Amino acid sequence: MGEGKGSTLVHVLVVVLSLVAFGFSIAAERRRSVGHIEVDPRTNESYCVYNSDVATGYGVGAFLFLLSGESLLMGVTKCMCFGIPLAPGGSRAWSIIYFVSSWVTFLVAEACLIAGATRNAYHTKYRSMIYAQRFSCETLRKGVFIAGAVFVVATMILNVYYYMYFTKATTQVARKTNRASSTVGMTGYA
Repeated sequence: MGEGKGSTLVHVLVVVLSLVAFGFSIAAERRRSVGHIEVDPRTNESYCVYNSDVATGYGVGAFLFLLSGESLLMGVTKCMCFGIPLAPGGSRAWSIIYFVSSWVTFLVAEACLIAGATRNAYHTKYRSMIYAQRFSCETLRKGVFIAGAVFVVATMILNVYYYMYFTKATTQVARKTNRASSTVGMTGYA
């Protein structure tokens, strides 16, 4: 392990888990449920028929893979709150900035993925023609899973930088100043 480099295994696992989450979110967008209106000839009621519900599973899979990647990184770094204190300096400042940024993008990505999965799972069953003359089948809007995928990639990049600067800040030795006199002189001028 080099100076401030961190574990290569942690880098690889975080990137792989994030890329799998990205792949699942793209697959979920491509396989969103689409409905079309059918009319029951006996009762003259219209209802929606949906194709497969695979996108919900893909969305939940992306959610879980991103969650496991974030949990792995926070477990290794002890969520930056516990463990070895960070040495003062630029690496500590950058690790705090990347920590907060990665959590913000992580929460937005998780919200997009779980909201897309639950909304995709919601389907309109039966509606009578009396109550709704012109209705359409409820479907998930385009781009919800894509937004999640964009934030998954942003989270992955920020997590890599956070871990890199975190390991730099924990492996640096805190510099102490060696002064001959650490007090302020109190001599008078004549």
